[in-house]
Amino acid sequence: MSTYTKPLPNVDDDSRPQWEGFKQHKFLLFRCKKCGAWYWPKSFCRNHENAPMFGDLEWTEASGKGKVFAFNIHHMAFHPGFQPDIPYVYALVELDEGPLFGTNIVGIDPHQIKVGMAVEVSYDDITPEWTLPKFKPVGK
Repeated sequence: MSTYTKPLPNVDDDSRPQWEGFKQHKFLLFRCKKCGAWYWPKSFCRNHENAPMFGDLEWTEASGKGKVFAFNIHHMAFHPGFQPDIPYVYALVELDEGPLFGTNIVGIDPHQIKVGMAVEVSYDDITPEWTLPKFKPVGK
């Protein structure tokens, strides 16, 4: 593992379980214990009254699959650590469970990415403490 030079995730106590899941290569999202609805980012269930402090939601392993909803190709780095990756793709992936998830698309020429393309999670263990979920075309 080379030295990681990009900014590390900004994690609060509410999202820490999700990041622990990523470290174990598990894609976790919030799911309502009452009705089964999936959420990201952390939220409250819109389908019924809720217990306080995310009381009706729990971190649950999701499929890690979806399709590209929207994307942009970055040709300039906003931080020097990203310079070697130019061009790189930032995308919103519509997860099979429903929520949109912001991520990078990897494993494909950025100009070959299409809205609606099927993608799946790929884990990038950037340091011993941190793993980033990125998405790649299904089967690559």
